[in-house]
Amino acid sequence: MAHPDLHSFLAEHARALWDLKEPISLQHELTALQHALDRAQQFPILRAAQVKTLAGNSSPIPVITNLTASRELTAAALGIEDHRRTAEWFAQRSRGGVAPRVVSRDEAPVQALVFENEAASLHDLPVLTQHEREPGPYLTAAHATTFDPDTGIDNTAIQRCWVQAERRMTYFPYPATHNARNLRKFHARGEPCPIAFWIGHHPAVLLGTQAKLRYPQSHWEAAGGVIGEPLRVVPSILHGERIMVPADAEIVIEGYVYPGQTTTDGPFGEYTGYLGGAVQAPIVDVRCITRRDNALYHDYGSGLTDMLVPDNMAMEGKLFELVKAVAPSVVNVHVPTEGRRFHAYLQLKAPIRGEVRDALAAALAYRRVKTVMAVDEDVDIFDRGSILWALATRVRWDRDTMKIDGLSGSALDPSLPEGESTVTKLGIDATIPAPHRPGSPRDYPAVATVPDSHVRRAQERLAGTDTNGWPRD
Repeated sequence: MAHPDLHSFLAEHARALWDLKEPISLQHELTALQHALDRAQQFPILRAAQVKTLAGNSSPIPVITNLTASRELTAAALGIEDHRRTAEWFAQRSRGGVAPRVVSRDEAPVQALVFENEAASLHDLPVLTQHEREPGPYLTAAHATTFDPDTGIDNTAIQRCWVQAERRMTYFPYPATHNARNLRKFHARGEPCPIAFWIGHHPAVLLGTQAKLRYPQSHWEAAGGVIGEPLRVVPSILHGERIMVPADAEIVIEGYVYPGQTTTDGPFGEYTGYLGGAVQAPIVDVRCITRRDNALYHDYGSGLTDMLVPDNMAMEGKLFELVKAVAPSVVNVHVPTEGRRFHAYLQLKAPIRGEVRDALAAALAYRRVKTVMAVDEDVDIFDRGSILWALATRVRWDRDTMKIDGLSGSALDPSLPEGESTVTKLGIDATIPAPHRPGSPRDYPAVATVPDSHVRRAQERLAGTDTNGWPRD
């Protein structure tokens, strides 16, 4: 039986794959290509085989990047035909959960090759240095897995790692994350925190393990809910059953994070598009690296569409769940990549009086967002022109905005002064006001439209034109 993995996904979507035949440098060059593609709004998956390891040797492990830059392709990985309908789907799937299935080492491709102690070298990997002024090569798609020592429940999150030596790298879990909480618990006991980093998997698994969960709650179950079947996991070599890792991942790095051992990390290019400042980060003592025979090294373009799309989709699911609890009229949520992770759009169908403000308040309570806009069902929340039209024609600033001070913000928000963790957030009601009496028509000018039959005819005419817009013979 075939199991979802990165290889099966690439085979299924070979037409979206751009093989880079020529040698390409992992210092800035591959990232520069992603920046150029972002500007051109082109989102092929990139595979670079002619690359070097950190030791300077030809790498037997190709690099895969831009894997999730296309929203359409990422939605297809989830089995969703319409990429605009992911919010409710993701909320339901990640909330439900399916328990993982434990397999033996013989059944786990990721443990086909095992390198322990002195044989375990990060310098055997093709790790990228992405941006100027970064101190060195970073793992950007390493899913850090720890567990709560009180309950044994796992947690997984993507967190950056600066490779400093063959068996040493930094590890920066943002202070509010569940992994950071697990780390603090181990260190409060005077114990090293066991940790494993896994790299590369089917995009549906990557999205499942980015679900926004309560603490503690298993990401293995959330991933199973997203892929619709138990995720195959295997005991890690170093930590055994205390830390499971995905059996069908590409590479796993295992080690310990000792209390009291930190070093300067950064600056690093964050999802905001800015270089985050240098911080004090824990150090990982790497003890074991395992990988597949035909391993691929997955890298996210930090601050690019490639990294924004999957996590923004997961945010849409979380926001949909939060808003739906207080505003049943919400029908969709979009977290646009151009707003990084700070903007969100809510689409509501015939909300009753007061419901829009309830929806805005619920969404603004989510730590990452700081501006939320609500629109009616006739406004396309995936089209910037439609959003700006609603903003320009349906908003009175004295009536339709709500400002809330002192809410939790993102530690990566470059507009916040150093050391501050709270922010003022803005909600914008760009819906047409509800009537005073339920069932009455809303008092607003009618939207200028043309008959549906003529719209279809116009679409047929456009389909019959060439690339220059001239009718075909």
